[in-house]
Amino acid sequence: MILLSVEGLSKRFGGLLAVDKASMAVPEGSITGLIGPNGAGKTTLFALASGFLEPSAGRVLFAGEDVTAEPPHRRARRGIARTFQIVQPFQGLTVHENIAVGAYLRHAGRQAALDAARAVAEEVGLAPLLETPAAALTVAGRKRLELARALATAPRLLLLDEVLAGLNPSEVRDILPVLRAIRARGVTILMIEHVMQAVMNLCDHVHVLAQGRMIAEGPPRAVCNDAAVIEAYLGHGAAARMRAEGGAHA
Repeated sequence: MILLSVEGLSKRFGGLLAVDKASMAVPEGSITGLIGPNGAGKTTLFALASGFLEPSAGRVLFAGEDVTAEPPHRRARRGIARTFQIVQPFQGLTVHENIAVGAYLRHAGRQAALDAARAVAEEVGLAPLLETPAAALTVAGRKRLELARALATAPRLLLLDEVLAGLNPSEVRDILPVLRAIRARGVTILMIEHVMQAVMNLCDHVHVLAQGRMIAEGPPRAVCNDAAVIEAYLGHGAAARMRAEGGAHA
């Protein structure tokens, strides 16, 4: 089953066409990647999918239902959660309290929300830091907290916007099993990522956005070898140069 489908989405900001007739499908139970050079429109596409922006054209379907006109809180109630590229926890609250903010979507009582938050903290490796002020966390800790706050809403679909950005290689390696475990318990993941190690190791399928348009899709390794993708990242003629260099080395 296709859990998320965006069909012909466009978003214009004045004279700038940030997303241009983009379409993609995210199968339920998958980890799907969305990659592309800086400024390609990836975060804008996430904002359209999660309801933070209204499209200029096109539509968004979730579990087969058109949610294009729904605001973010209604989509969250359906089961769409997202993280943000710039992590901004509630600095005056503890890690436990920050996660509980997300849990209140499903749990009206304080204790129930705190209990749910504790379970999520254990899942993402934050259990030892529950009473730590959010302001005292490292970059890696804040990234896990951002992930935990989204998970606490009990989503069906988790949109991760560069959740690995700013992490060193060992921190990236440590969080990959966490993401696999989240998928294993039934949460579908769509992730924007520049850390290609993660894309290659995690994603079942990858879509490539460049200048607001979808230019390629497929298995990660095939997409990374696509000439159009190489040129989107490295510039015109890069694919031909790489082929020539490969031939010379051979």
